[in-house]
Amino acid sequence: MSMYWILFIGIAIISYIVQASLQSKFKKYSKMPLSNGMTGKEVAEKMLHDNGIYDVRVTSTPGMLTDHYNPANKTVNLSEGVYGSNSVAAAAVAAHECGHAVQHARAYAPLKMRSALVPVVQFSSSIMTWVLLGGILMVNTFPQLLLAGICLFAMTTLFSFITLPVEINASHRALVWLSKAGITNSYNHQAAEDALRSAAYTYVVAALSSLATLVYYIMIYMGRRE
Repeated sequence: MSMYWILFIGIAIISYIVQASLQSKFKKYSKMPLSNGMTGKEVAEKMLHDNGIYDVRVTSTPGMLTDHYNPANKTVNLSEGVYGSNSVAAAAVAAHECGHAVQHARAYAPLKMRSALVPVVQFSSSIMTWVLLGGILMVNTFPQLLLAGICLFAMTTLFSFITLPVEINASHRALVWLSKAGITNSYNHQAAEDALRSAAYTYVVAALSSLATLVYYIMIYMGRRE
């Protein structure tokens, strides 16, 4: 078995473990109520207002761990398990998503860069699979097609790595605010930090997986496929 496949399988196993750990910790900390009884929606609105942001709406979105900030329409979208919950997990997730809204309001450079790449990545993703497949099949007769596919995939890999500082910074902003605003205390702040750290690991694994796949395609292009 080639070293690439050993690495790829290793990353896949780590990804599964990280995802399972995230879900387990979210369930655990979802049973840990905040002492002030604030819901995820209320936490989000307070963090936005404390940062002078009044033009961002907090809405509910279906699903589990589907929370996200949409800079296009300025909405913090909280999943059903966060929006109406008064748990430490809900507060951590809500504050994290508001961290992105604060980044947007403060023109945080990595977020601006990631937002600029979104249309490029969307285009790349729409044709990348077919270009790569065709490129692999014709690697000896028309290698330029695979090179084009590698360039497209490289954009998604770049996006994954730019996402890392964006997510880590949002979590940092969230944790600092949660403590400063008195939303969390000495008894439960560590739980909020643990939950957000587990979420950050998923982005790290995704970025490494994308990089490993990119290297594999480059090896094929260079004629070094084992």
